[in-house]
Amino acid sequence: MEKFSKLKELVAGVEADADKFYNSGNGAAGTRVRKAMQELKNLAQEIRTEVTEKKNSDK
Repeated sequence: MEKFSKLKELVAGVEADADKFYNSGNGAAGTRVRKAMQELKNLAQEIRTEVTEKKNSDK
């Protein structure tokens, strides 16, 4: 559950940069958004693996 909380924090933290990129055309904010999206992808994969392991161990 700790990783899921971190995922939610990461999404909330990138919201301002996403707004700056899409609404103001700030290129540096776009770079930060891309970096955060990569972190989200990696974290989501870790969560998927963890869930699969837990699901399979209950059988």
